[in-house]
Amino acid sequence: MARIHARRRGKSGSKRVYRDKHPDWSALNPREVEAKVVELAKEGYSASQIGMILRDQYAVPRDKAATGMSILQILEKNKVAPEIPEDLMSLIRTALSIKKHLDEHKHDYKNKRNLQLTESKIRRLVKYYKRIGRLPEDWKYDLESAKLLVK
Repeated sequence: MARIHARRRGKSGSKRVYRDKHPDWSALNPREVEAKVVELAKEGYSASQIGMILRDQYAVPRDKAATGMSILQILEKNKVAPEIPEDLMSLIRTALSIKKHLDEHKHDYKNKRNLQLTESKIRRLVKYYKRIGRLPEDWKYDLESAKLLVK
């Protein structure tokens, strides 16, 4: 399937080894994995960063196989989940950096279009998160409030 804002197709990649149970050689047991996830979240790491840290430093191949829950589910259970989802926050940061660039370079038309596409992605994602209940119904995105949100 083609990309939404480009005329190219995605690349095929390698597949992860299927595991339905936690391996014996892993350094942490399921309770320790859950405690480590909460500890790393309190230090300020995002869910994807926590997954990479668990994989690289603690030899936990899949947190879901270990605990039966994803990292975000563990964070929600322990009430340390972020208010705004990680992918939406990343898109908002991207839009802010493009806007900062456009303030200095007013005739950069390619990046004006890039800002439009990024904001379109943000609006679609907000609509999805409102529908599933991750964001409140009265939550709105605009560039000025996004500056306050990121800081």
